[in-house]
Amino acid sequence: MSARAFGPVGEDVGSLVRFGDAMTAQTMLGTAATTGRFSIVEHLLAPRELAAPLHMHSREDEFTIVILGKIGFLLGDKVFHADPGELVRKPRDQWHTFWNAGDEPARVLEVISPAGFENYFEEIGQFFLDGAGPDIEEMAAVSEKYGLQMNFESLPELIERFGLVRPLEMDGTPPA
Repeated sequence: MSARAFGPVGEDVGSLVRFGDAMTAQTMLGTAATTGRFSIVEHLLAPRELAAPLHMHSREDEFTIVILGKIGFLLGDKVFHADPGELVRKPRDQWHTFWNAGDEPARVLEVISPAGFENYFEEIGQFFLDGAGPDIEEMAAVSEKYGLQMNFESLPELIERFGLVRPLEMDGTPPA
C-alpha cells in the first residue's frame, strides 16, 4: 500500500475552482486516490447563495455532509434543511439543488459515487477566469459530457421562492 492510500489527504487535494466571487469547488479526493470508487469535493457558499439551478445526474449518487452553516435542499418536490454534522442523500436520476439558507458563509463536502464528476468543476472553472459569467452554451456542452441535465429556467423561481442570490455562473442566456 502506498503512502497515498492512507493518512492525511494533503497531496491529493486539487486546485481551488472559484465561480465568480462566491461559490468554490475543490476536489479533496479524486479518481486516482480512490481508484474510481468515489470522490470528495468541498464547496464554499456565500450567504443566501444558490449552488446551481435544478439539475440531475445520470451517472452518480451524491451525499452532502454539512460542515458549516445551514443548507437548504430541494430534492424532487421535498424541501428541507440540514445543519452541521448532517448527511443528505441525493440519488442519481433525481432533480435537485441546494443553497446556503443562512446569512453566514457555509461549507459542505460532497461525496460523489462513482468518481469522475469532480472533473466537471475543473472543466467549467475555465469559464470564470475573467470574472464574467460564462457562455451558457459552453457550460451546457460540458454538462452533457458528464451526463448532467441543468434546468436553467428554474433559476428565477428558486431565487424568489427561497430568497436567494443568483449564482454568478448562471448570469448568461439559457440555452435554447
